[in-house]
Amino acid sequence: MSPGSSPRRPRLRSTPARLTVLALATAIAVLVPMGMVGASAAGQASADPGWSGAREQAGITAAAAGRRNLTGTIETQTPGIDLIQVVGADHRVIAASPAARGRDPLSQVRPSPDHPQADVEVCDKNSGRQCLRLAAVRLSPAPASPVVYAGRMVPLMAPSRTFQLLWIAQIALLILLATAATWKITSRTLRPIQLIRARLAAINVSDLSIRIPQPHGHGEIAQLARTVNHTLGRLEQAKASTHQALQRQRQFASDASHELRTPLAGLRVRLEEAQMHPRDTDLPDLIGHTLEDLDRIQDIMTDLLLLARLDATAPQATQHVDLTNLIRTETGRRADRHPAVLNLAERVVVDAVPGQIARVLTNLLDNAQRHATSKVRVRLRSSATHAELVVSDDGDGVPPADRERIFQRFVRLDAARSRDRGGTGLGLAIARDIATAHHGTLHVEQAAIGGAGFVLRLPLSTPAEQAAPQNPGA
Repeated sequence: MSPGSSPRRPRLRSTPARLTVLALATAIAVLVPMGMVGASAAGQASADPGWSGAREQAGITAAAAGRRNLTGTIETQTPGIDLIQVVGADHRVIAASPAARGRDPLSQVRPSPDHPQADVEVCDKNSGRQCLRLAAVRLSPAPASPVVYAGRMVPLMAPSRTFQLLWIAQIALLILLATAATWKITSRTLRPIQLIRARLAAINVSDLSIRIPQPHGHGEIAQLARTVNHTLGRLEQAKASTHQALQRQRQFASDASHELRTPLAGLRVRLEEAQMHPRDTDLPDLIGHTLEDLDRIQDIMTDLLLLARLDATAPQATQHVDLTNLIRTETGRRADRHPAVLNLAERVVVDAVPGQIARVLTNLLDNAQRHATSKVRVRLRSSATHAELVVSDDGDGVPPADRERIFQRFVRLDAARSRDRGGTGLGLAIARDIATAHHGTLHVEQAAIGGAGFVLRLPLSTPAEQAAPQNPGA
C-alpha cells in the first residue's frame, strides 16, 4: 500500500456485515443451548422406551424372590413387560413368565456384586429389526446368587448418539440459514442506499439536475430518496437563482458604468474645450452645463444606492400609512406642468415604510409628467384585502410587448423616453422593487385616458380591513 493511499476499510464495517455477525451471535447464543437440551432429550427419549417398565418389573420380581423361592410361573405385574426369568448361577432357568417359559436364559450378562443392577440390550442379528431390552437385578452379593431378567422386545431404533448428531446438524443448519438470510435481506434492503450514495457522489456543483433512484412505496428508504431529490431540486433552484442574480448584478454594473460614462464624458469634453480655449469659453454657460451633468451623476448615484439598499438590507420597520393623506401631501408639494387630478378613497391604510411609498409615488408621477400630453390622474381605491393606486397619463402609452421590459434597470423604449426628457432609467425599477419588498405588485396597463396607467397594489393593514371599503368611480 502506498504511503499516500488510505487503508482499505474492512468489510466487517459495512452494515450488512455487522448485522450478519449480530444475527450469527444471536443464533448461536439461542439455538446452541436449545440444541444441547434437545439432543439430550432426544437421546434419552430414544433410549427410554422399555427400560423404565423393565426396571420396575425386575425390582418387583427380585423383591418377591427375596421373600420366597420362586419356581414355576411368574405373573407379570407391569404392562408391556412379558419376558421375565429368574436364572441361577449355573445359567439354569428357575422361574419364568408364560412368554419366557421354555426359552434359554434371556441374557448371559450377570451384574456384579458391586453393581447389582444393569440394563442389557440384545438385538436379533438375523432380522436386525428388533432388540430385547432387559433389566437385570442380582438377588444378593453371594457368588451363587440368582439374577432376575425382565424386559420386552422393542423395534430397533437409532442409537442415542445418532439422534444427538441429528440435533446438532439441525441446529447448525438453522444457524447457517439465519446467517445467510440476514446477509441477503440486509444487503437487498440496503442496496438502494448504496445506489443513493453512488449517485450523490457523482453529483457536482456544475450539474445539479441529476436525481437519485427513488424506490417505490412509503418506507424509510423511499422517503429518504424523495427527501434527497427534493433537496437537490431546491439546491438546483437556488443555484439558478444565484446565477440569475449574478447575471443581473453583472448587467447592472455594466449598465451603471455606461450610464455614468455618458455625463462624465460630456463633462470632460466641456472642461477640456474650456482648457484649450479659455478666452472663447462662456464661463456661466460652462458652469451651468457642468452643474447639469453633475446633477445627473448625483441622481444616478442616489438611485443606485437606493437599489443597493433594497437588494442587500433587511426590510425596515413598517407602520400604518394612510395612503390618502400621503398622496395629498406629496402631490401638494409638486409644481408640475400638468397638475394631477386626484380621485381618492378615504382612509386607505397599509403597513409600509412611508419614505419608500412616497418614493414610489414620486417616481410614478415623474414618469407620468414626462410623457403626458395634457392630463395626469391619480386614483386610489381599496378592495377587501388590497389597496390599489393608479397613476395614469394621456401620452403614447406602453406597447404590450414592452410592459415588463420597462421595469428593468436603465431601460428606455424610444427617443421620447430619452435622457433629454430627464430621469435616470431607474425610477420604475426602484418602484417595482419597493412594491415587491412590501409584498405588493406594480404593473402597467392601458389607461382610460389613453396613455399608460401604472397600477400599484399593496396589502391593507388590519384597521383598513375592518373598515368598509370604498370604491369611487374612475
